Formats: sequence, C-alpha cells, structure tokens
Amino acid sequence: MSFEYLLTTLIVVLIPGTGVIYTLSTGLMQGARASIWAALGCTMGIVPALLASVLGLAAIMHSSALVFQVVKFIGVAYLLYLAWGMWQQTGGLKFSEKIRVMSGMNTAFKGFLINIFNPKLSLFFLAFLPQFIPAHAAAPLIDFAILSAIFMGVTFVVFVIYGLFAHSMRHYILSSDKIMRIVQRSFAVVFAGLAAKLAFSER
Repeated sequence: MSFEYLLTTLIVVLIPGTGVIYTLSTGLMQGARASIWAALGCTMGIVPALLASVLGLAAIMHSSALVFQVVKFIGVAYLLYLAWGMWQQTGGLKFSEKIRVMSGMNTAFKGFLINIFNPKLSLFFLAFLPQFIPAHAAAPLIDFAILSAIFMGVTFVVFVIYGLFAHSMRHYILSSDKIMRIVQRSFAVVFAGLAAKLAFSER
C-alpha cells in the first residue's frame, strides 16, 4: 500500500455518486443511525464488484454486450424507482419531522442494490486496483484483497461522514416546508439524472 493509493482512493470515494446521494438522502430523511446503515449497505455492495474483478467476471461482462446491457438497465430501473419514490414521498424516502423508523437491514439492502446493479463498478476495480499491485508481487491476490479492504474501509468512513453531516442539517430543512420539498425533489432529479447517465453509458 502506498500514500498514492490512499489519496487516489479518497478522491474516488469523495466524488458524489449514487451511493453518496443515497446516504445523504437517508441521513436527511431518516436520521443518523439510518445513514450509517445506508453507508454499510453501499460499502457491502462493493464486494460483488471486487469478487467479479478477482474472478475475471468483469472482463466477461465487458466483452458481452448482452450481459452488460441487462445489468445496466436493471440498475437504471432501480434508480428510477428510487427517484419516483422520492418525488412521491413514499416508502423509506419520505421526509417527516418524526423519523419513520425503517429496518436497518432494509436501509442497508437498498444501498447494497444500488452498487450491485452498477456494471461500471466491477470494470472500475479491474482497471484501478491492479495499478497498485507490483508486477513482482509474490501473492497478488492477497495484495488485491488488502487493497480492496482498504477501499471498503475508506468508503464506509467517508459515507458515514456524509450521512452524519446530512443528519446535522435535518432540523434546518424540516423547519421549512418549501426547503423540504425543494431538497426532496432535488434528490429525485439527481437519482433520475444518474439513471440517465447509466442508461447512456457504454462498455
């Protein structure tokens, strides 16, 4: 492991994506505890992509147009589902002064699905992590596992910080119906935009 790897990982994780948006929205709408569950779910959603990279499935997905498109559009459909739920104030994505308690596992599972249905994630790891494994490494799989664990750890910590920050802003947002509605619909538009971006992405 190197300082360059840690710095690159931090930059990659800090860039807002579907996981960050989901964790932020959960922190705002459901509270601090729920945001930690969301961060955990998004982090665990990285595991299949990492395993796919190790096993070479990412290369297969990259070479198979059908597999890539199927996974991609399942992801698009799920993001649109979250956007619609946000816009309509339904399910676990509803603002309420009294926090509506949703199962922590349910919150985590939604975050898990967000990363599972992102085919770009496994391709990213296939291209990203090997750059930091020495060509002469005696046990490259162990090195890969260590780098993966570090990436997941940084992801979890950063996402928790995002979620707790969002929770700290909850009172100011809930104090105004207008702000609450604007923020909620803004998240819905962002989710829809991320779905569109994924829909038009190429292998």
